[in-house]
Amino acid sequence: MSKPGPRFPARLGPLQPASKTGSASVLRPQRPVHEAARDATRRSDPGTRSAGLGLDSQAVRLRMVARLRADGVRCEPVLQAFASVERHRFVDTALATQAYEDTSLPIGLGQTISKPSVVARMLSLLFAGEGASARGHLGRVLEIGTGCGYQTALLALLSTRVLSIERLKPLHDKARAHLAGWPQGDVRLVYADGRQGHGPSAPYDSIVAAAGGDDLPAAWIDQLAMGGRLVAPMHDAASGGQVLLVLDKHAGGVRRQLHDAVHFVPLKSGTA
Repeated sequence: MSKPGPRFPARLGPLQPASKTGSASVLRPQRPVHEAARDATRRSDPGTRSAGLGLDSQAVRLRMVARLRADGVRCEPVLQAFASVERHRFVDTALATQAYEDTSLPIGLGQTISKPSVVARMLSLLFAGEGASARGHLGRVLEIGTGCGYQTALLALLSTRVLSIERLKPLHDKARAHLAGWPQGDVRLVYADGRQGHGPSAPYDSIVAAAGGDDLPAAWIDQLAMGGRLVAPMHDAASGGQVLLVLDKHAGGVRRQLHDAVHFVPLKSGTA
């Protein structure tokens, strides 16, 4: 396992019913994105900037939040985080005008930044855990699969500390660049094998994974705190596809629930 990356400056300031495992919701694209694309070319105009129409304006993010809310997301802390973090800063410049659509976008090496609706659903499920509901935040979080760092930035607003692991070095470096000097939260990025978790900083109150396999690594369960919750995609034999697995850990054992159908990249071992 490689040494952890540098720690970044720390200045960043009702569970929905489980869906049937064989079904998938139809998620609509964000209608106002064509407006954002047009207005992005006018950001040098002070009048336009003051109207809040550019990609860097809160108005664009609030439109995305309104769509998430209309599609059933009800967790207010999660919606507030989406309203705060500028998603277009985490994707390639050529794709920036699509950043606020409800779509996944390529980030290199065969990986993608997940749909906002899927990220919001997973974070909402984390928040619906008994521990997070009582605390009002996610506590200490382990994120498996940093990717470009967008979800990491959201988690930083929702937790007391985030430790995020990425197994692909170019993506780890990209996330470090995106989050360098990130002004909110306590974030630490680690280049390592995500299947092993990160024992030195365990236990974690919340664990979320951005890759799915046929099994759930034992290290994740071992490193989850009592009263903690884990959300991860996992292969479902009954449907033949992936679903979101929600696992709660208690003194008497673990409880598992299957939720929405999803499609994530495969969970792999080692680093590359």
